[in-house]
Amino acid sequence: MNNKRFYLSETDKKLAGVCGGIAEYFEVDPLLVRVAFLVAVFGLGCGFWAYIILWLCAPRRSY
Repeated sequence: MNNKRFYLSETDKKLAGVCGGIAEYFEVDPLLVRVAFLVAVFGLGCGFWAYIILWLCAPRRSY
């Protein structure tokens, strides 16, 4: 069983670590995730609230 979890990134963050955490979870380039969030914010209008909700609800990794 894969014990993979989503956490806010402490190493790759620009604002809160949401995009970096998503990129670490899916093992993709963080720039792609950031561009997708920008498209969601300006194109769809839902990206801002999704980012805020993830920022408030996602756990930080404890080492």
